[in-house]
Amino acid sequence: MSHTAGPRQAQKQQTRRTLLDAGLHLLEAQNLSSLGVREVTREAGMSPAGFYRHFRDTADLGVTLVEESLASLHEMVLAVLAGPDDAEELIDRAMDVVARHVREHRAHVRFLARERHGGVRPVREAIARELARFADEVAGALATQPASAGWSPEDLLMLAELYVEHLVSTATAFLEVPDDRPDLELRISLVARRQLRLISVGRRHWRDS
Repeated sequence: MSHTAGPRQAQKQQTRRTLLDAGLHLLEAQNLSSLGVREVTREAGMSPAGFYRHFRDTADLGVTLVEESLASLHEMVLAVLAGPDDAEELIDRAMDVVARHVREHRAHVRFLARERHGGVRPVREAIARELARFADEVAGALATQPASAGWSPEDLLMLAELYVEHLVSTATAFLEVPDDRPDLELRISLVARRQLRLISVGRRHWRDS
């Protein structure tokens, strides 16, 4: 029995992955609210009955996509914040991380950008929940930096939310850059860096007031 559990579990995970990939592929061209189970299973090459072994409905599939869409960005940004506490270096590394994330996870970023204010409430709530958790993690990382000495937890969370919102808006801007227009990506990156520098200046003087 234990001998077959491994292969069965692997097959179950593979089927689930196939459904997620099929849904994500279809969502590059449409909203989740218009996506049907039969459409997903047809794309995945399986019966609708197979879908319900893994997800309650397309909203449930969407919530799972939200969680995995932000997971890798969480890790990458926290790794940046764990590095040297130099504002210019942090800004450069953060922009590199966001640009790379969009290049490697374009479909996920497009899904988040479209569904953040979309018509499927559980997915909107999942995105808001994940971004709030992201901000909490960033606030925790910021709290360890010398520049945060004397900051209240509330102010650190406010700063973290500002950073997270900026990263999300920058990722969305990168998303719209055609492959043959690296000059546009550079322009977006330069503006985003200047905006982060402005936030950094404000951070240094926030407690002065």
